[in-house]
Amino acid sequence: MKARIYKLFSCFMLLCLTLPGYALAAGGGKIENVVIVADTRKFTGWEAWWTNLYNESHLYFALLTMALIPVIGVLFGVFADFIMGFIGIDLKSRGNVGH
Repeated sequence: MKARIYKLFSCFMLLCLTLPGYALAAGGGKIENVVIVADTRKFTGWEAWWTNLYNESHLYFALLTMALIPVIGVLFGVFADFIMGFIGIDLKSRGNVGH
């Protein structure tokens, strides 16, 4: 019984994955891929480099973005901690937690 349910589920998943391709091709003719690019005419310096990286390789752009986001988050956190300490908010001691 389990084998029959597994086969039925597998066939259903195969249909779910293949039918949208046929639905898109129902208009007749060849399907063209969409090309996604960023306009680099206005940018100079690091902005131009960043948009060119996006245009040339979405993989490298994604990897660099995933590496930079935590680094920038830590830098912002350290900066915010410094500013709050400078104006007198002490987050290091947790003596009275508000109870």
